[in-house]
Amino acid sequence: MKGKITMDKPVVEMDGDEMTRIIWKWVKEKLLYPYIDLKTEYYDLHVLNRDRTNDQVTYQAAEAVKKWGVGVKCATITPNRERIKEYNLKKEWPSPNGTIRKILDGTVFRAPILVKSINPAIRFWKKPIVVARHAFGDIYDGVGIRFDEPGKAEIIYRSKSGKEKKVEFSEFSGPGVLQGMYNIDRSIEGFARASFRYALENNLDLWFATKDTISKIYDARFKEIFNEIYEREYREKFSDKKLNYNYYLIDDAVARVVRSEGGFVWSCKNYDGDVFSDFVSTAYVGTLALMTSELMSPEGYYLSEAAHGTVQKHYYRYIKGEKVSTNPTAIIYAWTRGLKKRGELDNNNDLVNFSIFLEKAVLKTIEDDKIMTQDMTRLTEPPVENHVDTEKFIDAIKNNLDLILKA
Repeated sequence: MKGKITMDKPVVEMDGDEMTRIIWKWVKEKLLYPYIDLKTEYYDLHVLNRDRTNDQVTYQAAEAVKKWGVGVKCATITPNRERIKEYNLKKEWPSPNGTIRKILDGTVFRAPILVKSINPAIRFWKKPIVVARHAFGDIYDGVGIRFDEPGKAEIIYRSKSGKEKKVEFSEFSGPGVLQGMYNIDRSIEGFARASFRYALENNLDLWFATKDTISKIYDARFKEIFNEIYEREYREKFSDKKLNYNYYLIDDAVARVVRSEGGFVWSCKNYDGDVFSDFVSTAYVGTLALMTSELMSPEGYYLSEAAHGTVQKHYYRYIKGEKVSTNPTAIIYAWTRGLKKRGELDNNNDLVNFSIFLEKAVLKTIEDDKIMTQDMTRLTEPPVENHVDTEKFIDAIKNNLDLILKA
């Protein structure tokens, strides 16, 4: 490679919190800056900056993705009561991921990063399982009430034209809690099309699962929209590729997933996708650090992110001066997938190829050199006795990247 790769347009960079923020900086310094004239529009989503800006920085970052088309995001804190005390925050700010996903209205696809020496915990699994999570509405934009005595409640919908619909709950006999949530047909349609399109592009079957037997209006609407779009737009395309679309009840789907060999996209509503993406990643590759997470919206907006949390315990050790062995793979892949998408949109083949080479360097480091962080040493077969700290792991990846680029 002669000289640094140039970029015509920026990616939107969303910095994060705690240990992942530290690793984010190392990845840029060691694996990106030496090779790319990196162009980003930077937004600091550190919890203290979100607090200082009354969370406006989160909204600004999401709008920037609409402007530039591509974003990359580090892991961030969603503050609870303990975090409010720890960081002296004004309030429990909402999940940045939830806010961004609501604005972009996309589908999050989470897939395992397959490593030859790491076998799935479920012995039947032979092919990838990609969880497609609807990234809009449900409990993530719901409202709740806590009540202290017996009473009644109802949901009232008033349309702009003046029509009114009302439904009552059963009478409450004592104190309790109440929650309401919603979704929009347009968003569900985008979710369905994204799921069908991803399955076609990756030559995978598609499963969709809800609980329409119990949720006879809410979940049933999802099922209805998926079926309509499949019959009208995708049945023939699936048939041409000998692919299948199946609808299951969510509990039946879980049982089938465990017994399957994989090789499909599993589309889930927002909360279900939150839960089952973690289940699949842990059972397939043992750690969220070996999972990609890519949001794709109907309008073409794209956001890649690290699927895991901020690694709080490692951060506390790190600020004490200790070496930590945190796995940076998902953070590296957040950058490679974002840069690859930027390159594809801009016809920048050098940027696309660099992203592919960096992912190859990561896998070579783990599979061939047996250099890995502590979490992976316990997962490989046979187990690897020694592990390296995060910086040494990144350095080993850089060495392999240099060899691949020279070749």
